[in-house]
Amino acid sequence: MAYNERIKNFERIREYMREFYVYGFKSREEFSQKSVRSYDDEKRRIESWLGDYMSFRQTPDGKNCFLSIDSRACPHNPLFKAWKTSSFTDGDITLHFILFDILYSPDVAMTVSEIMDEMNNRYLSFFEEPISVDESTLRKKLKEYTEAGLFRSEREGRQVRYRRVEDTDFSEYTDLLDFFSEVAPCGVIGSFLLDKGRGAPEAFAYKHHYITHALDSEVLCDLFLAMREKREVTLENQSRRGQLTRDRVVPLRIFISAQNGRQYVLAFSLRIEKIRVFRTDYLRSVEIGEPNDRFDELREKLDRMGQHMWGVMTRKNESRTQRILFDVHIDDGEEYIIQRLEREKRCGTVERLDEQTYRFTADVYDPIELNPWIRSYFCRIVNLEFSDRDQEEQFRSDFRAMARMYDVETEPAAGEGDST
Repeated sequence: MAYNERIKNFERIREYMREFYVYGFKSREEFSQKSVRSYDDEKRRIESWLGDYMSFRQTPDGKNCFLSIDSRACPHNPLFKAWKTSSFTDGDITLHFILFDILYSPDVAMTVSEIMDEMNNRYLSFFEEPISVDESTLRKKLKEYTEAGLFRSEREGRQVRYRRVEDTDFSEYTDLLDFFSEVAPCGVIGSFLLDKGRGAPEAFAYKHHYITHALDSEVLCDLFLAMREKREVTLENQSRRGQLTRDRVVPLRIFISAQNGRQYVLAFSLRIEKIRVFRTDYLRSVEIGEPNDRFDELREKLDRMGQHMWGVMTRKNESRTQRILFDVHIDDGEEYIIQRLEREKRCGTVERLDEQTYRFTADVYDPIELNPWIRSYFCRIVNLEFSDRDQEEQFRSDFRAMARMYDVETEPAAGEGDST
């Protein structure tokens, strides 16, 4: 069978794209989830979209391919191309163009029978090999396009007429769509709209361009739809180890990391009666279910818990928090450190102790989430306290191990008056 770069099942290509890009390319021999032939076919398909960004490295284990993308030279997310290669049959594409040619203007409105007559008399009869489209297929296609917002249906007595919707001129919103497509969740929507009027110069460049969220757009769209209608969903979740689980939940909010662009859904699990966190790149499917009358109550609960969440980790018992406190010494001319503390404090507080000392305090569910951020102030911390002594000792042990790696004789601040 001839090779075709177009795809029918996006979840299939999403799985490969995650392995190839998000988690790093494996060699042909290392990729064991699918057959070697499947690996070759999908690799060729991805190369047809992203060939300009592909590189390879020869290792003792074989040839490893990977994507290398410079955001300075690539202002638009190249992974959106995967969404623009859906397969279609000859009948699909023929019917598509015939319908838009018949209903060429919003002023033209026709019934199903009128469209059928027009198709048979002016279009299908001229093909050398006759093409047949039955009324049932036409009705399904008109319904599909109406639900997609391309057509509008109007009832007149017993008859239903269809007409095209008015085209929207996006030329005035190019910059807005440009920014939305690269930054917002489901930005692929903005990319599709930009394709209708591309031509204006790119207005934005990104120092940190998080592009992998493009692969989760369908999952994220379904979650947003469920939240808007306050519905339950069934999540099919696949861990990095390949374990597949299903969970019926009430999705409450989407959290997006400003550090790495990773997306999470915080949802109330109806099985264990607890708010859980799921990574969207691990979700294989989202099945929208029935409305849940507890949605507002559960979202309010999550918002209360947000007062003690540094990242996405929660606790079932809202009163169980741990305190983290550290004091930083600020030298003259280092006011930017104070500004950074205020800017990045999230659910914590910052108070001034004296002319050159400031204290950060936070009561959080999971202090481990703060550790990388606290380490960035190491050279200025003069006092460090954890209410959980085991966590504090682990933090200090990690610091000592790091210091040994660099042959540094030092100890993290232990308490009031001590210094690093």
